Amino acid sequence: MATIGIFFGSSSGVTRKVAELLANEFSGAQLIDMEEDFDGIEQFEEFDVLLLGSSTWGQGDPQRDWVDPLFDLSNDSPDLSGKKVAFFGAGDQKTHGEHFLSALGKMDDLFLSLGADVYGYTSTAGYDYKFSLAQRGDKFCGLGIDDVNQEELTQERVIAWANQLKNEMGL
Repeated sequence: MATIGIFFGSSSGVTRKVAELLANEFSGAQLIDMEEDFDGIEQFEEFDVLLLGSSTWGQGDPQRDWVDPLFDLSNDSPDLSGKKVAFFGAGDQKTHGEHFLSALGKMDDLFLSLGADVYGYTSTAGYDYKFSLAQRGDKFCGLGIDDVNQEELTQERVIAWANQLKNEMGL
């Protein structure tokens, strides 16, 4: 059975909520709060599957607890070949639609460059934003959550995405 680590950084609590919903969908998954539980990039090696969550801040930047780990990954360039990775994140498509979910795009680019196998791309349909670095054609490179404008869709989106990942990853 695959070991699953759900790593998340959360400032307002939305990404934490999504991480906890995902943990309910993946029996035995371990939640790792990037602020409180993260020990270093070597911790990624402990898991077969990495579900990585970050909200988007400022000019499309990852949540603050991801800054140092992403810098370390970029500098150390560990070989993540064969590692199954998927991204989820929170954003506000109306107020901050010019960078909606862009943090996920930055993380996707980095993990792909390190050899990770990325899963969980989702449709951009149903969202209304101006621009996103997370957009790949007509898909986002992960699960996008907007609890400000579409809170009623959050649980449904999380469950559908978890089922998609189980199918794509063979879990």
